Order: sequence, then C-alpha cells, then structure tokens
Amino acid sequence: MRHQIEAQVLRIYVGEQDHYGTGLLYAEIVSNLKKLNISGVTVFHGVEGFGAHKLLHTMRFEDLFVGLPVVIEAIDIPDRIEAAAAAMNEMIVEGLVTVQDVTAIRYIKDPKLEDKGVA
Repeated sequence: MRHQIEAQVLRIYVGEQDHYGTGLLYAEIVSNLKKLNISGVTVFHGVEGFGAHKLLHTMRFEDLFVGLPVVIEAIDIPDRIEAAAAAMNEMIVEGLVTVQDVTAIRYIKDPKLEDKGVA
C-alpha cells in the first residue's frame, strides 16, 4: 500500500568527535530522537567538509581523519520535528540544524503501521 504524507526533514550537522555528556554527540542525538518517538533517523558520515570556521576536515590519509562531519537526518510529521528541533538547543554547542518541508511517500506492507507517523 502506498501512503503519502506531508512531513519535515530535520538535518543536524556536527563533528564526529563532538561530545555531549559522556558520549559522542551524534549518538546522544540519535538516542534522544528515539526517545522523542521520531519515525526515522539516519546518520551519515562525511568524507570531507568545512563549517563556520572554514577549516577543512577530510578523510585523506595525510590528514589523519580528524574531525569529519556527521549529518543526522530525521523525518516525521511537522509537530514531532518541531519538538525534536527544540530539544537540540540544549545539546548542540556548535553545529547547524535545518528543517525542510517534504512529501514523504511510504510503502506499507502491514496496514496496522499506517498511523505510526512517517516511517
């Protein structure tokens, strides 16, 4: 069954070595998003990039893989994404958060899953 819904994507850009509490920031963000019942979350590991400081972080061997970018992407209905974006305020000291409206097309095998958000 095909199910189409208006949703939002939350993208969070941080460094792979950034910390929150005693853990890695990106892992703590994923854990928090799971607690907030976000429908789907994926973490992408960057190969190269730079941010506000214009310092290039790269995966080239001569640069020793230091400080590569990580992007956490979450998708859900707008109300849940709004709550998730607000929760990032206390977790992220340096990074970037974006929210984008999207049309999500979900293919559902089990009709009982239809009312479970986007994913």
